[in-house]
Amino acid sequence: MDRSGLLIILSSPSGAGKSTLARRLMEWDPALRFSVSVTTRAPRPGEVDGQHYWFRSADEFRTMVEADQMLEHAEVFGNFYGTPRPPVEEAIHAGRDTLFDVDWQGGQQIRTSGLGQSVVSIFVLPPSLTELERRLISRGQDAPEVIAGRMQKSRDEISHWAEYDYVIVNEDIDKSTEDLKTILTAERLRRQRQTGLGQFVRNLMEEEVAK
Repeated sequence: MDRSGLLIILSSPSGAGKSTLARRLMEWDPALRFSVSVTTRAPRPGEVDGQHYWFRSADEFRTMVEADQMLEHAEVFGNFYGTPRPPVEEAIHAGRDTLFDVDWQGGQQIRTSGLGQSVVSIFVLPPSLTELERRLISRGQDAPEVIAGRMQKSRDEISHWAEYDYVIVNEDIDKSTEDLKTILTAERLRRQRQTGLGQFVRNLMEEEVAK
């Protein structure tokens, strides 16, 4: 049955397990496309244009924004980041699902865009702030003051949980993965997303049953 593609927004405070859940979801369904963002920052060693990011100049980025070619965009630490609109629209019409790893601001911009009806938004919560801090520390990547900053930012991000369609409390990564699969399966089956359903039913009603 033909259907329109989904825009799957996955958001969470840093350390809640969003990246792991996104990776598991894409391993479960390799047809899922991860949205590639445009950025004005310089490529890091090993990064490939069009695979990790689309690397563009600040002037090129502004031109894309002015031409309404961005679904969402923001400035982060002096660099611009954004989601290009054309490949997302193409995926929707082709029935392919796109996964977005964005914060609540990016998610809000996508939901309020002209493509909002295709959005499924999911917020991932930690089981507790104590556990969230433990996870950040166990990474061994950040200094104590950076972790403190992330924890402060987490409170602001968590305050937007009610703006999302679904909320997963990630206490057990395996259960959270199964919950995520269930959400995606159900959303794909929504009547309004199955673009070929009307014709199928018309054919069904016109079918003559052999006697």
